[in-house]
This record gives sequence, structure tokens and C-alpha cells, in this order.
Amino acid sequence: MRPLRLILLFVPTLLGLAVVHGASAQTLMPHRAVYDLALLETSDDSDIDGLTGRWVFEFSGSACEGYTLKSRIVMRFETADGPNLVDQQVTSFESSDSKTLRFTTKSFVEEQLESEVEGTAKLEDGNTVVGYEQPEKVEKTFAATLFPTAQLRELLEKANAGQRFYETAIFDGTEFTDKAIQVSVVVGDPKPVENDDPEKKALGALAKDTFRPVTAAYFNGREDEKEQGEETSDYNVSFKLHEGGLQRDMVIRYADYSMTAKLVDLSVFEPESCEPEKKN
Repeated sequence: MRPLRLILLFVPTLLGLAVVHGASAQTLMPHRAVYDLALLETSDDSDIDGLTGRWVFEFSGSACEGYTLKSRIVMRFETADGPNLVDQQVTSFESSDSKTLRFTTKSFVEEQLESEVEGTAKLEDGNTVVGYEQPEKVEKTFAATLFPTAQLRELLEKANAGQRFYETAIFDGTEFTDKAIQVSVVVGDPKPVENDDPEKKALGALAKDTFRPVTAAYFNGREDEKEQGEETSDYNVSFKLHEGGLQRDMVIRYADYSMTAKLVDLSVFEPESCEPEKKN
């Protein structure tokens, strides 16, 4: 039973920044999204009988100052051995050029700290260099990756360019690792929000926009297994992606269980200005 990874592929979402793609610019949203979590199904050998929870995700920043991500996921698992409360808290800051990521991830089980990952990752000379402070002070170097904001930029740019499948490598600071996470992404065509969409009310004005169905499969840096043809993902995520970066109606599938994350509340903020304040 593993807690939900910080997306969630792309759930590092959406700042108020401009993404240049050809002659056009893509504006992303600073926002706070709240999701209800629920068990979808389990495998025959799973010990999970039930799952409920809530996910609060907030993103802010600007193309001038950089981007701050805050995420907290609290889940209650019901098992044959009794309930199990899991609490994952993530804070990260990505520089405006997406070359530096500072991160802290804390995971609690029954209110007791189970793991802590803290450090700074930088893109240097074609590599990702991670200086960990927790759980131990050590430096790891591996192939170049994308950090969360750059990952979202790449997704939206490729979708708008008509690319329906691609692979990428990411690092988000949520796990103590010495390898990149390999991701295979499938992007569908734009679709309108239907009148009976259960998340329509929470979307507010965004219900008038279209979204793209996206599925991302995650491989925990297992390049050797992929070369041998063993391409079963560690987990995968399906979600609806809106043009401003909002992700919703998620299904997260692990080996022994799957869960849903449904949008129940959304606050959209004004993008931070890059212009200095004028003095009187």
C-alpha cells in the first residue's frame, strides 16, 4: 500500500507564467484545488478493504520569481488489521528557468513521521545533480530530467503541437532515489465538459473550456527492464487536463489497488506580476 505520488504526473501544475511555443504564448493558472479520494477497486491479493481521503494542492509564483508548490494528501486505509492513516506533505520551489528545484517531502503513518526527503536538485552539464539533506546527506547524479513545472510545460506544448504519445524523464523530490522516473504519456483530442459531468460545479467558469484526456505510465527508473521488454509500469494515472493546467477526474492505478481523485473545490488566483511596484 503506497501513498499517492505527487502526480501525479503533472499535478505540479499551473502557474501564472507564459510558455513560449512558436509565436504563441500559453498562460497557466495559479490555483488551489481540493480533491476527494476514494477506493475504486482492489486486486484479489490486496489487504485493502476501503480508502477515503482528501488532497489539497496549491501552486503559485511567476516567471520572474519562480514557482512554489504545496500539496497535502491525507488518506485512511481500511484493512483486515484495522485502519491506517497516511499523511503526505510536499513543498517545493522551482526556479523560473526550471534548472533548480528545492524540495521537502514528509510522510506520516498514524501521525508518526515515517520518512522525510529534503534537498536541492540542479541541472548541470547535461545531468541532474541532487544534493540530499534528508534522509541522509549525500549527492546523487543521473541523466537530465524535467522538474514539475517544466514537465507541465512539455505536456501542454506537445499536446498543442498535435503530439499524441511521447516519453520523458522526471524528478520531483517526492522520493529518495538515484534514478529518474521514466514516464510514457498518451494525450487525447480536446473534448467539451458535459452537462452531467459531476465536477462541473466545482469547475466554475472553467466548465466552458475544453479538456484533453491524458494517461501517464510511470516506470521507476528501470531502463534495464524496458530494454528487456518488461514494460509493466509501477503505476499509471489517467486524468482530464484543462488548457490552463488544471488536472481533474483522476484515476491512479497501483499493482494492488486503484483510487479516484475528484475535484470538489477550485480557487483560481491572479497571476503574479513581473513588473516592479511603482513608488509614489
